[in-house]
Amino acid sequence: MIELTVLDGHVEPLKKPNWLRVKLPIGESYKHVRNLVDTHKLHTICESGNCPNMGECWGEGTATFMILGNICTRSCGFCAVATGKPEPVDWDEPQRVAEAIHLMKVKHAVITSVDRDELQDQGSIIWFNTIKAIRALNPTTTFETLIPDFKADPQCIQRIIDAAPEVVSHNIETVERLTRQVRIQAKYWRSMETLRLLKQGGMRTKSGVMLGLGETKEEVIQTMQDLRDSNVDVITIGQYLQPSKKHLRVQRFVHPDEFKELREIGYNIGFDYVESGPLVRSSYHSEKHVIQGWGRAKWEEEKLTAQ
Repeated sequence: MIELTVLDGHVEPLKKPNWLRVKLPIGESYKHVRNLVDTHKLHTICESGNCPNMGECWGEGTATFMILGNICTRSCGFCAVATGKPEPVDWDEPQRVAEAIHLMKVKHAVITSVDRDELQDQGSIIWFNTIKAIRALNPTTTFETLIPDFKADPQCIQRIIDAAPEVVSHNIETVERLTRQVRIQAKYWRSMETLRLLKQGGMRTKSGVMLGLGETKEEVIQTMQDLRDSNVDVITIGQYLQPSKKHLRVQRFVHPDEFKELREIGYNIGFDYVESGPLVRSSYHSEKHVIQGWGRAKWEEEKLTAQ
């Protein structure tokens, strides 16, 4: 574990350890995705969120599309997406996203969005329209929807349930104690309620946690338990990386061995799939998260092999 140090009252910035090195985005597949995103005037969280896996994912011909613009009404301390007054809703966006997915010929797609708290429906109608448009043009494509909390509004959440994506994800991001600092306009238990309502509606649910923001190991395990108590199926656990100097500092870099330990804990408390590692992000390997029982079966096989 690498932690912040203080010298003469000055906080020394942490240097990234070698386990956080990533490949630069190159190759023909990457260029193809880049051209499609530009041509169709699409937003991706890969770019807006400065994702360290963009080169790998785009190189494999996959991307996470961000709908409802690229300006968020919230100002989370960890997020690189711009905050401000969003542009008006683009009602043609669902069809453009569906067409791009069709042209990319992807088997699995991930859709996310900014928060649109200024809208009465919080963007849930565009969400419904986008899922339906993708389904109509790409009937064999599976996909995950990484949604805002919708303020736990049952009507907004029901629109997602009615559209029936294979996986619905909403990230808790951090432990309860740090939520007000990390997710300024969000509420820990409101997010849990959103996940509970989704599962109650029959959805396969997923959430993600970042490490390195000042949480304790005990708090992380409690958050994992709270998610399981909300019947969440899939959890992703990754290292927080500071997008810019104005964002929250990284308090520590967590060693890969600790991520492995949390993976074991996750399966032991009942998650169906646990993705845990320094470079893990919410949509990383998301195509595997669709298959019920696959992650747990792989984990059990690993345990037998190790004996």
